[in-house]
Amino acid sequence: MEDAVKAKTPDVQALKQNEKKWTPTLMKAGWSAIPNIIIEKQRALGLDALDINILLHLIQYWWLEENVPHPSVGTIAEALGVTPRTIQKRITAMQAAKLITREERRHSKFGSQTNLYRFDGLIAACKPHAEEKIAAAKKKAEEEKERVKRKKPKLVVNNDAKK
Repeated sequence: MEDAVKAKTPDVQALKQNEKKWTPTLMKAGWSAIPNIIIEKQRALGLDALDINILLHLIQYWWLEENVPHPSVGTIAEALGVTPRTIQKRITAMQAAKLITREERRHSKFGSQTNLYRFDGLIAACKPHAEEKIAAAKKKAEEEKERVKRKKPKLVVNNDAKK
């Protein structure tokens, strides 16, 4: 039991830090995690502001790996203040760019459930950017360590010096 409590401690601490930043009220209303690299490299990924907003909306429904998000196009459109057709076009473009996968769930010729959305392509496209950023941060840390090492004066104690 004690191990389970210890395992949760970093998550609880992170949540408390987020509550300090955003307030407990906002955090209790719900929150989403998104890797910074998606935001930082959106242009390199070919994403515009609307695409990022659509992704953010989809991601808010993705809490467990196996339970992929499936909000309706109308729900996304209403939240973003655009037409459902605009959302359909942008999702189709992200699908053509192989960033997301949309799985239709038709149950009859004239009806269907909401689509399922997967982000395997986005994750794969972001991975090289993330690895590059990690390598750059590591290199910078090593350079800083070397710089500090060079600047430290060496303490020499001369016990033979006359007093």
